[in-house]
Amino acid sequence: MFLTCCNLAVCTFSLRVPCASCSACYRYRGTSPITPILTVIVMNYTTFTELCSIVDSLCMSAFLISPAGPVHQDRAYDFVECPMRAAAGVKSDIDPTNMMPPPNQMPAPDQPFDLSIKREESTIPRHGTEKNWVYPSEQMFWNAMLRKGWRWRDDDLDKGDMTNIIKIHNQNNEQAWQEILKWEALRAYECPCGPTLKRFSGKAKEYSPRARFRHWMGYELPFDRHDWIVDRCGKEVRYVIDYYDGEIDKDTYQFSILDVRPAFDSLDAVWDRMKVAWWRWTS
Repeated sequence: MFLTCCNLAVCTFSLRVPCASCSACYRYRGTSPITPILTVIVMNYTTFTELCSIVDSLCMSAFLISPAGPVHQDRAYDFVECPMRAAAGVKSDIDPTNMMPPPNQMPAPDQPFDLSIKREESTIPRHGTEKNWVYPSEQMFWNAMLRKGWRWRDDDLDKGDMTNIIKIHNQNNEQAWQEILKWEALRAYECPCGPTLKRFSGKAKEYSPRARFRHWMGYELPFDRHDWIVDRCGKEVRYVIDYYDGEIDKDTYQFSILDVRPAFDSLDAVWDRMKVAWWRWTS
């Protein structure tokens, strides 16, 4: 499926093939990189790092509303389209309990400019469904920052900066998933159809033992941390992701240096990490 909207083009496809080994997961996914938007990123480096921690801590907790995932994910595909059609769809998305539209897609009272409500589909399979996780829109990001206590000022962000923040956020998550898939390749025989992402949480101030040890050795602490729970055909596997400051690549929107590894929650994880450490040492 090829979706185009304004100056953004996204190639996504989902080919369903039978899997002889299990019935829980049966999709092969592929995706092409997002077409770069030719916009120069003009934003304060520290400001973006702070915004990452603010928004991620809020967004990650919102994703843990129920075992099946956040409620907003269930209607997310209503917004994976051009903004005009998405805006029209909001009118019918009324909560029968309070007769109100979704608050996270509504402009804030003092918002200085309009923001897109379009949501981009990720390449990350969502556990328990036949769909992928869907990223928040620019408007959802803005509202999340306001709820966390952030306030807009004239010298802070403009509309273009919000677009770039969304692209960097999404690219960081795509990069994290690709790193997880490399680890999961070591256990491909356990789950030939591939893993799915079940849930995740933000732990920006809960530094991992590895991050603390690196800090004692003189290295910087990560500005954020996520724990992702992956379903490996019925088996839950926790991954720890430390985010370190990096330089922004204006073509790919990669910003962070990621340290991704399975947590020491099982002997399998300990063995995999020992094996990879040996490979790196001897390569």
